[in-house]
Order: sequence, then structure tokens, then C-alpha cells
Amino acid sequence: MATHTVQGGGDVRLRVEDVGEGRPLLLVHGYSQSRLAWRKQFESTLAEDFRLVAPDLRGHGESDKPRDAYDDAALWAADLRAVVEELGLDDVVLVGWSYGGLVVLDYLESFGTDRVAGLTLVGAISSIGTERATEVLAPEYLELLPGFVSTDVEESTATMREFVDLCVHGDLSPAERYFMLGYNVVVPPYVRDGLRNRTVTHREELAELDVPALLVHGAADRVILPEASRRHADLLDDAERSSYPETGHSPFWEAPERFNDELRAFAAGV
Repeated sequence: MATHTVQGGGDVRLRVEDVGEGRPLLLVHGYSQSRLAWRKQFESTLAEDFRLVAPDLRGHGESDKPRDAYDDAALWAADLRAVVEELGLDDVVLVGWSYGGLVVLDYLESFGTDRVAGLTLVGAISSIGTERATEVLAPEYLELLPGFVSTDVEESTATMREFVDLCVHGDLSPAERYFMLGYNVVVPPYVRDGLRNRTVTHREELAELDVPALLVHGAADRVILPEASRRHADLLDDAERSSYPETGHSPFWEAPERFNDELRAFAAGV
């Protein structure tokens, strides 16, 4: 396993983890998360067949956290392009979880699919900042929005505890909860605010996608409603949908064996 520092858009330094050989899977985490969210993939047999690459997005984990520069799709795209070029990735399968779906579509808007073999969206959004985009956000998640941007330590931490629990269906072990809470609270409130204050719609990128797609969604997702995946499927020409019963916002964590098997089969077949 190797860790890299890559210069992204606007010279923001991005921390990137890399393990395995074979076709690269570029795993892009969600809102207020980190590359550590993919631990059950990095520690699985996926790394025997594929090269797993996971960055900490700008503002997250061990990457730089500038005060602004979160509302420009071109910067998000440049971040992923820097990872692709610096690590020499070709025939990549892009995997975007939650907000990470927006980021991989930012990339496709700017750079297309010339180095991309397939797209996997996991409980993902493709638009933000519009009334239609808000329709697929779960009520339980929307209730937490004020706490995400609070600068009061107690309120912010309490909100992140609730958010961590909201990301799964059922109970986390104490070790899992504190592991996830750790990388969630590292993200400053101003970053969470900046991520939300965007208006972008990627319907066109989905409708014109010329590589296969896999749409994964937990049927009990309390962050991004399954309706989001249904809408994506309606736009895509070549898409497979996979619904996970009794699973929340994190299928790769809650049902890792099934997720890894499906991702392996998809990536091997594109």
C-alpha cells in the first residue's frame, strides 16, 4: 500500500491511497468523509485483481482545506484529473459515493471518458442547489443541515454523531462509530458549508455517457433517497441497478462482500 501527495486544482494538495495492481478503481468518498471509508475494499481481495485508488477530497481527511474553492466544478474535475495523471491511470472505473457522485460527474463534464472504462454511483447525487436536487435528500438528513455548519463544538460534534449513525441501517459497533466520527469531525464547518453552496446539474453528462454504469443504492438509505438512482437509470443508456435491502447509505460498508463481488464483476466486464 502506498500513499501519495498530488497537486490538484489550484495547487491544493491531495492525499491519495493506492493498493493493488490491474485495472484501476478510483474510489471517491462523500460529504464530510475520507478515503478511510473504503477500508473494507482496501482490505479485501479486490486488491488482488484491481488497483484501488482513493483520494481524500479537498477539504477532507489529510488533504488541504482552503477557506473557499468548493463551488467550482472545474476545480473538482482538476483534482481527479491530477490523480489520474500523476498515478498513470487508464481504463479507470470511477466509483462515486454520495457527494462523490457529483465530483466524478464534474470530472466527466471537463474531461470526458477518454481514460474511463465505466462508472459506478453508490447512493449518489448528480445535482445540487436546485429544488429538484433537494427532492432526493432524505428528511432526516435535511434536519441536520444547520448543525453541519455550526462553529459551536458541542453542536457540531453532536450533529456529526447523528450523521454517522444516519449513514447506515442498523447499529454500528462502538469501534466503527468512533472510527467514522474521527474522519467526519476533521472536516471544518466552512468546508461543509462550501460543499453545499453549489448549483450544478449533471443530467447531460449522464444522458450522454458512453461507458457502462452500475447504480448501487441501499433500499433503507436515510441520506440520499433511492429515487436518486431511479432518476439516474432513466437518463442512462447502459446502466445496471442494484438495490440492497435493509441497507442504508453505505452499502460498501454494510454489505461489503456483496458490494465487492458486484464491483469486481462490473469492473472485469467493462
